[in-house]
Amino acid sequence: MASTLRLILGDQLNTKHSWFGSVDNEVSYVMMEIRQETDYVTHHIQKIIAFFASMRNFRDWLKERGHRVDYLTLDDPENHQDLSKNIHRFLKEGKYERFEYLLPDEYRLDQQLGKLCSSLDIETQGFDSEHFLTTRDDLAELFGDKKYLMETFYRHIRKQNNWLMEDGKPTGGRWNYDKENRKALPKGKEVVKPREFRHDVKEIVELLQSEGVSTIGEIDTEQFIWPLDRSECLTLLRFFFSECFADYGRYQDAMHTDHWSLFHSRISFALNSKMLSPREVVDKAIAYYEDHDEVDLAAVEGFIRQIIGWREFMRGVYWTKMPQYAKSNKLNHRRKLPEFYWTGKTKMNCLKHAICQSLQQAYAHHIQRLMVTGNFALLAGVHPDKVDEWYLGIYIDAIEWVEITNTRGMSQFADGGIFATKPYVSSANYINKMSNYCSSCHYSHKEKVDNTPCPFNSLYWHFLDRHRQKFEDNQRMRMMYSLLDKMDAAERRNIIKQAEKYLRNLDNL
Repeated sequence: MASTLRLILGDQLNTKHSWFGSVDNEVSYVMMEIRQETDYVTHHIQKIIAFFASMRNFRDWLKERGHRVDYLTLDDPENHQDLSKNIHRFLKEGKYERFEYLLPDEYRLDQQLGKLCSSLDIETQGFDSEHFLTTRDDLAELFGDKKYLMETFYRHIRKQNNWLMEDGKPTGGRWNYDKENRKALPKGKEVVKPREFRHDVKEIVELLQSEGVSTIGEIDTEQFIWPLDRSECLTLLRFFFSECFADYGRYQDAMHTDHWSLFHSRISFALNSKMLSPREVVDKAIAYYEDHDEVDLAAVEGFIRQIIGWREFMRGVYWTKMPQYAKSNKLNHRRKLPEFYWTGKTKMNCLKHAICQSLQQAYAHHIQRLMVTGNFALLAGVHPDKVDEWYLGIYIDAIEWVEITNTRGMSQFADGGIFATKPYVSSANYINKMSNYCSSCHYSHKEKVDNTPCPFNSLYWHFLDRHRQKFEDNQRMRMMYSLLDKMDAAERRNIIKQAEKYLRNLDNL
């Protein structure tokens, strides 16, 4: 009989963790599918399927190597559907003398496990997940009382790990090549077909249906496209390097109706479930860049910036600012999320395409999230709780530590600018520049008030007008306020009137 029970959560599928390097007959592992996790928001069905299927594969991997594993399926009659209650049952029935777990990445689970451990009369201990490049506290220690700046943090991590560095200076003489990463997709540019897997997941889909789990989105039960174990995740990463990396940098912000994946790696689920580690991904990316002339510095720098910059940075913000962060609403936005976010039924082609793609694939890339769906929600004044709920539910890679900081901070400016220097808002001009969405839209991206004007245009100026007191002294926004002030008074009134008309009728846009 094992004396120690160890918990593995659904986003802790790290085959390289030191726990699993050798078999300990005194240790038994427990994994569980529970309603506590399927129901805290309404998730995309592909998100739940991806986690459950990957967890089951990880269970099998452990068993094949001789580890003892108890795995609770969602329909197990002894499943209490609650993490703490299930742990109590396992501890009691197994007469364990010790309980161990890997530190969770979500605040709510960290609190739950802390409370659980304080109620137990046996030894307990939490261990590092051995995944991230930084600790929970590194960001706070680096900045202290100073403003959090991702670029500063990013450079710190680059120096610390000697990534793309030469004699203490950045390779190529510049830290950041973001300006080279903003090109729209040229007409006729060839885009490789995305690497997709072909999994039959009917069994898990039927399980969710029989148990009455509410979900959103679509799924092909016989051809589930996402990677579900470490081997497949590595296959997807290699595909990115060989087929997409050379074009990733310059077109990473582009959007197109014909291509849902473009040149993106789509490894965020693999990373966030810990089947891949950020260190190995960065190391492999730099090694590939150094061996392949077709991959330029802007591509590899832009790619690793997403991982060692934003990803680790957002985690640091999360652990420094929670739990207050989850309630932040500095702009006092109160509107409900338009119904079309759940259906894609809108005449705005950019939103229709980004939302329908999200419902079909459980995926959209960072510009679709930030400058289309996020931009509109911010301009419309939607309550950040509702925006959070949508982002956390619809995307396969959405786990709160990375979702909420991107949503409330970068996308919705609900934290008041803890790290973002200005709100990420734009008119239709930016969307038209970076995509082909506007060319076939019901609305005119060139108009503000006449001839079915694009809602982004009047809503943009309405946003600036209603939040003037907060932003007119912002150095990065002074030019836009200058343009607002130079408008003819009648034109300005008409734009505000048009925006208010749209705001009263959001569900029907």
